[in-house]
Amino acid sequence: TMKQQYTGKLRCITCGDTESFEFNDDKSYIKCVKCGREYLGGYNELLSYNQEEIEVIKGQIQADAEDYIKKSLQNAFKGSKLFKIK
Repeated sequence: TMKQQYTGKLRCITCGDTESFEFNDDKSYIKCVKCGREYLGGYNELLSYNQEEIEVIKGQIQADAEDYIKKSLQNAFKGSKLFKIK
């Protein structure tokens, strides 16, 4: 089976910290407490600066999905003389 959840940590674009964020209730404003950087665009702005990390997680999901599909097809056609999955 595939993992149900994939996680990564967003980084402050200025100092690289991943743990020192404070934010309002709807995350429309975020501040890095370590360096004082403010993200006035909130969570969406922070996400836009962390596209590299997001792409890494997408790659993990894609690789896991490919493995899962391949194994499922191999199991479905196990013993079949007409189909071979490579």
